[in-house]
Amino acid sequence: QVQLVESGGGLVQAGGSLSLSCAASGRISSIGSMGWYRRASGKQRELVATITSGGSTRYADSVKGRFTISRDNAKNTVYLQMNSLKSEDTAVYYCAAQSWVDYWGQGTQVTVFS
Repeated sequence: QVQLVESGGGLVQAGGSLSLSCAASGRISSIGSMGWYRRASGKQRELVATITSGGSTRYADSVKGRFTISRDNAKNTVYLQMNSLKSEDTAVYYCAAQSWVDYWGQGTQVTVFS
């Protein structure tokens, strides 16, 4: 089993920054790609960014140039640095890990006000 715990969410003014962290525990050696997803109120969950074990990244067009995903394999942690935040970024952010099956964190709330 793999367990994921997100941290770093909160309330931030538009134009500001937040950094999210996701710590993995359990059968860590089985984890391949990791990623961040988000779900805004009343909307479907959408992919924000993904990163492979080798460091290759992909981003949603809406966050490209503003968000950066990274991982520290030694610490079993994936990060999401969010800059130039907009009200449209308000959502619950979820960490995910790919293994034999997919694992999900509990989510952390990010609220951006103008």
